[in-house]
Amino acid sequence: MASVNPPRGMRDFLPADKARRERVLAVIRERYRAHGFDEIETPVLEEHDRLHAGVGGDNEKLAFNILRRGLDADAVRAAADDQALLSDLGLRYDLTVPLARFYASHRGELPSVFRSIQIAPVWRAERPQKGRYRQFVQCDIDVIGDASSRAEAELIVATLDTLDALGLDGADVRINDRRALDAMLEVFGFPADERPGVLITIDKLDKIGPDGVAAELRVRGAAAGAVDAFEAFLVRPQGGDRLPFGDAQIRAALPDGVDDAIVAHLVGVGEAVSAARGADAAGFEVPLQFDPFLVRGMGYYTGTIFEIAHPSVSYSLGGGGRYDGMIGRFLGQDVPAVGFSIGFERIVDLVTLGEADAAEAVVLVHDRDVPVAELLALKAAFVAEGSRVRLERRTKNLKGLLERATADGYTAFATVTAGAARDDVEPKPLG
Repeated sequence: MASVNPPRGMRDFLPADKARRERVLAVIRERYRAHGFDEIETPVLEEHDRLHAGVGGDNEKLAFNILRRGLDADAVRAAADDQALLSDLGLRYDLTVPLARFYASHRGELPSVFRSIQIAPVWRAERPQKGRYRQFVQCDIDVIGDASSRAEAELIVATLDTLDALGLDGADVRINDRRALDAMLEVFGFPADERPGVLITIDKLDKIGPDGVAAELRVRGAAAGAVDAFEAFLVRPQGGDRLPFGDAQIRAALPDGVDDAIVAHLVGVGEAVSAARGADAAGFEVPLQFDPFLVRGMGYYTGTIFEIAHPSVSYSLGGGGRYDGMIGRFLGQDVPAVGFSIGFERIVDLVTLGEADAAEAVVLVHDRDVPVAELLALKAAFVAEGSRVRLERRTKNLKGLLERATADGYTAFATVTAGAARDDVEPKPLG
C-alpha cells in the first residue's frame, strides 16, 4: 500500500494551522504594502540554464530539476553525465533569481525604482531535519534601480516595522559589506583565490571562536602570514562594540585600509534608519550593529549584507543584501538591486496573533430531519450578515464536535431544528 504521508521535508497543514499562517502572512503583506512595495508573482518553474547560471551559490546544487519530456532510454543514457541535457526546467530554489528574470523581462513596464514583494513557496533538495524543509515559504522585499543607501534603509525599516506588527519588537539588524570583507582579507594578505574558502571559515566564527578559525585556516593551507595577521586582529583589545552605530564604531571594527566609500555607505544606512525609527528623538540607539565578520553565503552578494537578530532566539530570523550584478546576467547591463527576506518558517511559530477582527464564525448544529433547503437558507442568512458559517449534523459526542470547531477558529454555535428561521436562532459563544 502506498504511503499516505507527504514527501519527506514537506508538510500538510490542518485548517487551524493554515489559518494561523495566513494571519501572519496578512500582517506581513499589509506592512510591506504600507511601505510602498508592490506584490508580484512569478512561475514556480524556471528554465534549467537560468537556475544554474552561477548566480545561486550552493542553492543551485539543491535545485529540483525536471526531466525533459520525450526522452527515451537511449537519450537518457547518452545524457547521463550532463544535467542540462536531461532537464530543461526546475523548481525555483529562491525568489531572487526569478525576480531578476522578471525585471529583465518587464523593465519597460516598471518604475525606474521598483519596490517588489514576493511571498511564495520555494523548493530545495535539502536533507530533511528539524527546521529545514524541502518546501517552505519565503517573504521577500526588494528594491531595484537604487544604488544609494536609501534602498537598504527602506528595506530595514519596513522589515523592523513588520516584526513590530507581529509582536517581535526588539529586533536588531547585523550589517556588513562584502566589499569590506574582501578589503579586510586583502589588508591581511590573503591572495584573491584563497578568499572564498577563507570566508567559509570566517562564517564559523560564532561557533568555533578565534582560535578555531585560525586553526582551520592553517589546516586549509591559507597563507601563513595572512593567518597570523588575521588572528592578531581577532584577539586584539576591543571597545568599538560599545559605540553607537556610526562611523566611529565601523572604523573601530575594521583594519586600516578599507575604502572610505564603503564606510560612508554604511553610515548613510544607519542615519536613514535612525531618522525613520525616531531613535534620536526617543533617546535610544538605532537598531543596527556593525558586524565585520558577517558573511552570508550567497555568492551573488556584491555589497551590503544584513541579518535579523532577536533576543528570543539564537538564530537569525532573516537576512539579505545587495546583488548589483545579478540582473546584468539576464539584461546585459548592471542594475542596482538589494533585497531582504523574512524567514517565515522561523517566525511563524514565534508569533502570537489572535483571531482576525472579523465577524462571528458560527457552527450551526442541526438535527438529521432538518430539510436541506432550510439549512442552506439559514446559512445564507448568516453569511449575508458577514458571518463565517459551518453546518454540522448533531452527533452523540457534541462536546467533541464543538471542541474541533473551536480548534478550527469558530467562535460561536447554535442548534437548529426543523422549521427554524433566522430570528429563532441565537448563537452562543464557544469556549
